[in-house]
Amino acid sequence: MPTPTNPAQEIQSQIRTLQSKVDDMQNRVRLSQARDAVEDVQSNVNGLVQRIAGLRTRGYVFEKDLEAQAQAFVESWMMLYPNVQAQVGQQSTMLINALRPIELQMPQLAAAAASPGMARGILSSLESAVGQLDSKVDAAERMVSGMYDQFSGQVSTLSRHLDDVDYLLKNVAEATFKLFPLEGGIAAVRAVWCRTGKEEKDDPEGVLYLTDQRVLFEQKEEVVTKKVLFVATAKQKVQGLQWEAPVALLDQVTTSKAGLLKNEDHIEIRFLPGAPLDLAHLHIWRDCAFWQGLLNRAKTKDFDQGRAVALDQAAVDKVKAAPTQCPSCGGAMTKPVLRGQDTVKCEFCGFEIRL
Repeated sequence: MPTPTNPAQEIQSQIRTLQSKVDDMQNRVRLSQARDAVEDVQSNVNGLVQRIAGLRTRGYVFEKDLEAQAQAFVESWMMLYPNVQAQVGQQSTMLINALRPIELQMPQLAAAAASPGMARGILSSLESAVGQLDSKVDAAERMVSGMYDQFSGQVSTLSRHLDDVDYLLKNVAEATFKLFPLEGGIAAVRAVWCRTGKEEKDDPEGVLYLTDQRVLFEQKEEVVTKKVLFVATAKQKVQGLQWEAPVALLDQVTTSKAGLLKNEDHIEIRFLPGAPLDLAHLHIWRDCAFWQGLLNRAKTKDFDQGRAVALDQAAVDKVKAAPTQCPSCGGAMTKPVLRGQDTVKCEFCGFEIRL
């Protein structure tokens, strides 16, 4: 049998709930969330130039327009920021003024709590006023964000791209292989190399790298070495280059979706004769169409058009002048020569030729 409700206790409970909403509203009417969001954009914009400079120092040589893009964002924000701040201040003042009558009536409501009939009318009026004010705060926040949300989206897109470049450089620095002196990293992504073309439990997981000269897959994961009652009790880090191939030997890149919900991105890279493998099937943690585009652009040397650091012409000429015939056995030298290589080896007799 339900416990009878005491009208005075019920009113007290409703007053406490309303007071809690009013307390929260004191923060909301100051548009604290909107102010924080604006300051986040300010911080992101002001950090772009320095972030890009840091990536250049660490070896990222592509996308020469990054600095100009970041500076354009800084200048646009300098014009937009004062207007946004003014609107935040104006809207906040109006909302604070709208809250004051509610705050002034709260003591009157508390005093009337002993008379539920009298208190109920005041309570209903104040609850309605708080609800209306809450809607006004939502509208003000939307108005403020609407002033810069398109701009903020563009900044966020660039910021995420810089995160990707940072991921590339971090993993290159930790890799078991080294880039050639004149080789530039383009992108890297977490990946599983599906050795049979279909992902299996024991397939190596690691990082797929794309440079302007090579495609590489390095295993980089923790492997369980001991289990007790099906629970992993010991792990070992396994890291090592599994395969690499010159970008010049890329033939075709196809994409597919896998998994129960078709939400896993896969790419299959087919290589031309002369590559160390015919094809590589990989499950990647990034949009497969995006990576298909990257690989095709690398194949056509499209990234060279936007280099921030010009190619060393002497190195380019050195590659062009590389021998096409082995001076020892006369065999044809067909493997691509990469910039930065000091020597090439004849695939027939093993004779090493200095470039």
